[in-house]
Amino acid sequence: MKSLGVGLIGTGYMGKCHALAWNAVKTVFGDVERPRLVHLAEANADLAKARGDEFGFEKATADWRELIADPEVDIVSVTTPNQFHPEMAIAALEAGKHVWCEKPMAPAYADAERMLSAAKASGKVAILGYNYIQNPVMRHIKALIGEGAIGEVNHVRVEMDEDFMADPEGLFYWKSELASGYGALDDFAVHPLSLLWFLFGHVEAVITDMTKPYAERPLKDGRRRAVENHDLANVLMRLGGGISAVLMANRSAWGRKGRIALQIFGSKGSIVYDQERMNEFELYQADGRQTEQGFRRILAAPAHQPYDRFIPAPGHGLGFNDLKIIECRELIRAISGDKASVVSFVDGLRIEKSVHAMAQSFHERRWVEISA
Repeated sequence: MKSLGVGLIGTGYMGKCHALAWNAVKTVFGDVERPRLVHLAEANADLAKARGDEFGFEKATADWRELIADPEVDIVSVTTPNQFHPEMAIAALEAGKHVWCEKPMAPAYADAERMLSAAKASGKVAILGYNYIQNPVMRHIKALIGEGAIGEVNHVRVEMDEDFMADPEGLFYWKSELASGYGALDDFAVHPLSLLWFLFGHVEAVITDMTKPYAERPLKDGRRRAVENHDLANVLMRLGGGISAVLMANRSAWGRKGRIALQIFGSKGSIVYDQERMNEFELYQADGRQTEQGFRRILAAPAHQPYDRFIPAPGHGLGFNDLKIIECRELIRAISGDKASVVSFVDGLRIEKSVHAMAQSFHERRWVEISA
């Protein structure tokens, strides 16, 4: 396969993360062609030029449509705020480009459906940036479940907490606008939903409660603006195979930085994982003598591939950006026609459907079934 020509729209935190992945994927894995960083787009020409130089792109523009029209661009990374995802991703697909779009797909479900339709019509690869499923530890947890290491799974609890919106006097910004989505549900609870999908398949039914810890936030000019979405969400869920599940998401949790606490309970044991300690998990197996039973802490190691592509010794640890490099490699494999572990727009839309069903449940105060 020839080297991919990369276009990047947006250069904030996730844009830089994509750029790091495109720059490092060949160095880390060696079994893919080195991508060509062709074109970068930002909101203004000066910022585009500065970021293009920093990230290593050949060209920079203040017009994202110019990037999409560039014949040297084969794939477009979309890392802009949520409400811009549909227009940009659809335009890229209609122009015959592959797409790597950050999550969630779109604030409106109809827009997410249009994104999937565009992907199907284009015949191109279109994936969403759910890099937590790429963690070698998470892959091993899935293998353990498949092997029956903890028996039949019957209950799962997952919590996602961060404190970037915990300060009641923190300035109002776009994440509190209704245009950006429901709030905690689709801003970041989609990450634990991607883990549930990866491990167990899609959610089948939900009942939800959401709340706003702070009804309004200050603006820079001293005025205040009403918060338009919900920073906390609690969801009871049913997964396939009769598994009960609980999801709790909180963007206002003081002291929590990047916590996805996952507890998996089975008939013969349990597995516990926390994203803030992403290079380890705990395994309890109810066999052997009771006097020695207990949780075992298991550290990520070269045996948990592809950890070995980064570090030759156990216990040294991968980071968030490393997971993005793994995801980048999986994307390139998908474009090559190889089997790859990615969240396609097909599965991404089902995750979106779950989120919208949760919001529907909250407004209608009832259980909502989620059709396939």
